[in-house]
Amino acid sequence: MKILKIITLIALLASIISIICGYFIDVPYANKLIGFGVLGIFFVVFPIFSYYRWKDKDPKDYMINKDSLDKMRENQKRHKY
Repeated sequence: MKILKIITLIALLASIISIICGYFIDVPYANKLIGFGVLGIFFVVFPIFSYYRWKDKDPKDYMINKDSLDKMRENQKRHKY
């Protein structure tokens, strides 16, 4: 496994465990556990996951330009959507 995948998995598990502990353990700081779990997912796990999935891809392949619009129109004519 690649290192970013391992880091992402560990951060996701830590965030999920924090959220679950916040719900089921009766401590005064339970709301903070839930909050830190949610923040961990949105500010740590999601950006690392996004970087890991997009690092070897060319963004120009996913942009709409005249050539890609012409290909889409040709496919629509061919398949009659």
